[in-house]
Amino acid sequence: MAIQPIRLFGDPVLRSSATPVTDFDKELRRLVEDLTDTMRDAPGAGLAAPQIGVGLRVFTWYVDGEFGHLVNPSLDLSEDIQDGPEGCLSLPDLTFDCRRAMSVVAKGWNMYGDPVTIEGSEMLSRAIQHETDHLDGIIFIDRLDRETRKLAMKAIRESEWFGQDATTVRISPHATNGLGL
Repeated sequence: MAIQPIRLFGDPVLRSSATPVTDFDKELRRLVEDLTDTMRDAPGAGLAAPQIGVGLRVFTWYVDGEFGHLVNPSLDLSEDIQDGPEGCLSLPDLTFDCRRAMSVVAKGWNMYGDPVTIEGSEMLSRAIQHETDHLDGIIFIDRLDRETRKLAMKAIRESEWFGQDATTVRISPHATNGLGL
């Protein structure tokens, strides 16, 4: 229904665990619509509710031309691993290789409270893992090896948006070329 401001790295909401959804009501459906609209506008491959300042366990994705959402996810990850580029709408213009499970089986609910199971590999698996991390207060740079994380933190400190008041809400200003997980 509306494009919402995306919270940037440094905002405390990005480091907080989100609360499980208990009411599958009109407000939840509006949240899913807002997440989808905001993700499309950014553009990104996924967006979690905390990234727009809402502390609920909800996220959306757009991968391989398909939109989806998941409420209160739980994940079963494969033992097979993939390494690949990952970015985040809350860390504009930054992309680093990140290790993730190659495939995932995600269980949860849709916005109407119906149980759903999503199976995905490669990019969909990466997006689901990335967005679920946001629900747990984890940002993808937390998953980088020590040396790469140091490079990421240096790039963050050198970015034009770093150091702004963490409570200031801003729309992510960049095109992510599909890497804005």
